[in-house]
Amino acid sequence: MARFPGIDGLFSVLQAQTEALATLPTVVQSLTGAVRQLGDAVGEARETLAAVHRLALRMDGLAAELEEPLRALAPGLSRLAVVLDDPVIEELPETLRKVQADVLPVLRTLADTHERVAFIAGSTERIMTFVDETSRTIAHLPGAALLGRRRVATGRLPAEAPPPPVPPTDLP
Repeated sequence: MARFPGIDGLFSVLQAQTEALATLPTVVQSLTGAVRQLGDAVGEARETLAAVHRLALRMDGLAAELEEPLRALAPGLSRLAVVLDDPVIEELPETLRKVQADVLPVLRTLADTHERVAFIAGSTERIMTFVDETSRTIAHLPGAALLGRRRVATGRLPAEAPPPPVPPTDLP
């Protein structure tokens, strides 16, 4: 077969073009799928942006509500920060442990002592009432005055003599 110059190049170009046209439906189909996916992604992006916008509006509302109270708290928080930076704060747990170990038992003992002293005071009050009543009863016995004179004369009580009468007191 005779060859024409330049026709071989034309055939190869036509063959390449034919092959390209044959793959065109597949490429168009792939491109259509990609455009659909892009459309879906754009739709999801719109939904996401709408949700972010709603969230931003809510956050803006919360920030507006909290802004004034937070500004009012700022000076107090600054002072609190200074106090919390004090080294004494670091020693506070150890101090509390020492108070719990050393001071609280003393306070419990003092509370027990108070109860004991109150009991003794009550007992003493009952004994004093008994002694006062006994002294009044003895004072009415015949010859009780002689016992009192005998003590005055000798300067001391005989071993078997009862204690001197105690005048009644008006204690509450």
